[in-house]
Amino acid sequence: VQLVESGGGLVQPGGSLRLSCAASGFTFSSYAMSWYRQAPGKERELVAAINSVGGIINYADSVKGRFTISRDNAKNTVYLQMNSLKPEDTAVYYCSRGHLGNDYWGQGTQVTVSS
Repeated sequence: VQLVESGGGLVQPGGSLRLSCAASGFTFSSYAMSWYRQAPGKERELVAAINSVGGIINYADSVKGRFTISRDNAKNTVYLQMNSLKPEDTAVYYCSRGHLGNDYWGQGTQVTVSS
């Protein structure tokens, strides 16, 4: 199983980023997928989760209305579109198989929101 995140970077407050997670080594279309994040000094938290056919499982309250999780089963990829970014969104963002946080993880991609 391999999960490879990309798309992180430095963005100004109010800006947008789209994260991608390319999956391999398993039947992607059979699994829910999720995005987590971990800010310095804080615990890892669930940001958004999506079921195997593209239905939304949930979003963290702090990102509702700003972030959108989606997936393309033909490309074995899950996305996180992040709009109206805030400094408090600064964290390492991780892709995970499943939605309970107890399965495989990617290496993470850094998102920094700063002026």
